[in-house]
Amino acid sequence: MRISTFFYTIKQGLLNIWKNKMFSLASIATMTACIFLFGLFYAIVTNFQAMVKDVEAGVAVTVFFDKDITEQRIEEIGELIGERVEVAKYEFVSAEEAWEEYKEIYFEGNEEAAASFAGDNPLANSASYSIYMNDVSMQSTLVTYLESIDGVREVKQSEMVANTLTDFNSLIGYISVGIILILLGVAVFLISNTITVGISVRREEIGIMKLIGATDYFVRAPFVVEGIVIGLIGAAIPLGILYVLYQRIVEYIGDKFSFIGSMVKFLSVDEVFHTLVPVALILGVGIGFIGSRITIRKHLKV
Repeated sequence: MRISTFFYTIKQGLLNIWKNKMFSLASIATMTACIFLFGLFYAIVTNFQAMVKDVEAGVAVTVFFDKDITEQRIEEIGELIGERVEVAKYEFVSAEEAWEEYKEIYFEGNEEAAASFAGDNPLANSASYSIYMNDVSMQSTLVTYLESIDGVREVKQSEMVANTLTDFNSLIGYISVGIILILLGVAVFLISNTITVGISVRREEIGIMKLIGATDYFVRAPFVVEGIVIGLIGAAIPLGILYVLYQRIVEYIGDKFSFIGSMVKFLSVDEVFHTLVPVALILGVGIGFIGSRITIRKHLKV
């Protein structure tokens, strides 16, 4: 493409937006609303997912060993556990550490009862590995493997918690896909209408251009530029609004509802927008491009 042709295409695309101001503004407003809702939903979902991940990080599978197992075999089992892709980290808890933790929980305020066990550890055979997973949905696979290891007496798991977290993650995923598809459909429809109006207004001009030898690309390109620019503007505006709103809402909740802040940790604005900005801009440009291409193929017989 020659430079003059490139700049002509850009100029005509921008002129199309200006000539059809009302429809262009309607498309930009709709795109802004769609991307705003998408961004808002994304911020909520990512925070929920981060909270679920925090809960998952505390869900452990506990491995207990056979009686009279050797220290060497315990270390070998630890190495086998560490090689599994499901495992994020694992910790060895000795029988003494297990007893100390038990005393703190169940004998708090009743030290005399705990002292009666001096020299006699009721949890002498309770040495274990506490295993934390990368993804709680992998728990059943990991448990099946652990139960097959020689020297493992018992494997305790939080099956109900794991299933609940897995189902919750799946639900969030399905809802996200559904809402995104609806928003994309609405945005493409509005941009398509705007491009259709532009084609109708310039149909005679386009016919003359074809008669004097203009290529299909030369005729179509300005409408593609129009769709992309509308999509880009419609994505940039809500990103700016969301950036300011998200920061203020998180600060407001932290100041006014300190008890929520102590229980729930919100992602920082940088963590959310590090992914949201490129995704929203790509969505805006992509929707504009797809909407214009669909309309051109349907209405522009060149």
